[in-house]
Amino acid sequence: MDKPSVSRTPYSDGKPARKPASVVRSTVDETAGLLGASGPLRFGHGLISTIIALSLGTLCLLGVLAFHFPEYLTTPELRRQYSVEVLRQALLVALLVAGGLSLANIILGVRRNLNMLAFALVMIAVALGGSRVPVGDFPDNTPYIGLDWFILDLLGSTLVFVAIEKLLPLRKGQPVFRKEWQTDLKHFAVNHFLVGLILLTVNFVIHNAFGWMVQHDFQLVVQGIWFVPQLLLCILVADLSQYWTHRAYHEIPFLWKFHSVHHSTKSMDWLAGSRQHVLEVIVTRVLVVAPLFVLGFSEAVINAYIIIVGFQAVLNHANVRVPWGPLRYLIVTPDFHHWHHASDDEAIDRNYAAHYAFLDYLFGTAVKADRSLPNHYGVVGDYMPDGFFAQQMFPFRARPKG
Repeated sequence: MDKPSVSRTPYSDGKPARKPASVVRSTVDETAGLLGASGPLRFGHGLISTIIALSLGTLCLLGVLAFHFPEYLTTPELRRQYSVEVLRQALLVALLVAGGLSLANIILGVRRNLNMLAFALVMIAVALGGSRVPVGDFPDNTPYIGLDWFILDLLGSTLVFVAIEKLLPLRKGQPVFRKEWQTDLKHFAVNHFLVGLILLTVNFVIHNAFGWMVQHDFQLVVQGIWFVPQLLLCILVADLSQYWTHRAYHEIPFLWKFHSVHHSTKSMDWLAGSRQHVLEVIVTRVLVVAPLFVLGFSEAVINAYIIIVGFQAVLNHANVRVPWGPLRYLIVTPDFHHWHHASDDEAIDRNYAAHYAFLDYLFGTAVKADRSLPNHYGVVGDYMPDGFFAQQMFPFRARPKG
């Protein structure tokens, strides 16, 4: 990875040990350098194992805190589905892997400062109870942040999509830690931590603004449809709402100021889709979920839709090439959605659909290009500032599009 040069530690060069304050400063500087780095990872330098140890050590500590305070740090909809024993076993394995890797690197003198930090995180997690933290009864209606959703989704997305991107890359040679990954990870974290607030806001608006439209007899008819066609219909209704909402974000200058945050990423991978303005997340979810609530799709169908939309949203931004064949005219694929994020002339304000690609062909907004991939991603003019907070403030300071 490209990063600031860090002086070798005294443990590896035989020089006298530094004073504790100097070691702390060195560790802070080295950690900051690692977090600010980008570029390809190379085997044989101990960096990959160090990153794994640090990442797992951090997630383990967060996981232990979630065990201690489940009523405030876990998502009610998720914790009702948990197998606590399975989670304990997963946490134990993660502690062993993080501790083993960091300890081995310390013994071998490989990036000792960073690995001592990783080992310290593991030891703190163990001291707080590790995988054996007791979980008693607790109230189910407390305010919360989705720490558990952040941990599970980050682990799952990383393991699945990084592997897919390496096996079936759309753009070969694009590193896992590409430029601006730090900004997108912050978007990912905030959108997950605020899941409780977002869902509460969405549910409040939907039930109060659209409740009068509910017709129970009609809903019973919809719920009587067999599961598979009901699910396909649910996805179609959601995507029609998504299509016109998405198109409005592009064609109405005031709304574009918010949506341009999402389009400002200049590299496409599984993390790129997380870059969104918080207000856009809330508004879009209200406008997409409201019709599903009004029409009365069954809970099982809506749960299946949520799983599909979550997976497809990540996949469509991923650096993945799959030979879809004629299916690419029916469903949205990564290369279809990559064109939507392109700044090439023929790609501007095209390919709005999130699930069914045929909607863009039906409404005349599908990209027409003489090549399979766009040349550039991002907003035309590259005017978006980097950094999560700067991007959240951008719509309130920017001039409208057009």
